[in-house]
Amino acid sequence: MIISYDIHELVPYINWAYFFFAWQMKDEEEKARLRQEAETFLTQQEGRYHAYGLFEIFEANADGDDIVVYKGVRSQNSGVCRIPCLRQQQGEPPYLCLSDFIIPAYALTCNLSPLSISTDSSLLSPDSSKLGVFATSADIGLETDFDTDPYQKMMAQLLADRLSEAAAERMHEQVRKEFWGYAKDEQLTIPEMLIEKFQGIRPAVGYPSLPDTSINFVLNELIDMKQIGIRLTESGAMKPHASVSGLMMAHPKARYFNLGKIGEDQLQDYARRRGLPVEVCRKFLAANL
Repeated sequence: MIISYDIHELVPYINWAYFFFAWQMKDEEEKARLRQEAETFLTQQEGRYHAYGLFEIFEANADGDDIVVYKGVRSQNSGVCRIPCLRQQQGEPPYLCLSDFIIPAYALTCNLSPLSISTDSSLLSPDSSKLGVFATSADIGLETDFDTDPYQKMMAQLLADRLSEAAAERMHEQVRKEFWGYAKDEQLTIPEMLIEKFQGIRPAVGYPSLPDTSINFVLNELIDMKQIGIRLTESGAMKPHASVSGLMMAHPKARYFNLGKIGEDQLQDYARRRGLPVEVCRKFLAANL
């Protein structure tokens, strides 16, 4: 599904803290002045630029550290796509992997009741039999149309980033309450959403639990990101830069985590599951080795 957002709809969902951080702005009076300038700029661009959300909700199950995504109805032996994930190897147990928040394959053939988190991190819940895949982006003109004025160019680019993130926040709210509907009665304020008080998680590609940007190639097979103007570079980075992609998981015990460092054994296993040479995956995961 594709959703087009007007700028004014997304302004309330902007997390201004990240905007100020990008400007290295710490003084409160300067922050107030900058935010006023930013909101004026956004008002001026209303109707000229938009942001977009793209998502699909798939039936899914976990197979070890992979998430198996069914492209159609599971019972009709539809085609599948595997999303290989990585498991924590350091710190204190449980050693988490994103696949832990999706119902395991063996549970599909058993009448198993939902479990709380166990020592091996297995989680079972009716909400964990599906997976959302998403991407959001802002019109590329916000990155390219202000080259004659360096200040306006930086303002436009940073606000494009914020609009794309705000689109992800707004879209996720709609998914939880309407399209997937696992949290129909959710009554959160936007500030509460921005500190992630909602049920489930929305791990983004390139972030601590899903660090390999080349996973975008796998997600692109599922949702065809060019529908909202996103193209992928050779490394899986997205263009326009003001774009976000990732997964949506509904399990009530799902939580964010930092993958941290992984060993050579997991790198080789991951490369096998990705179907790529180890040295290629080594480049994608350099920061985690």
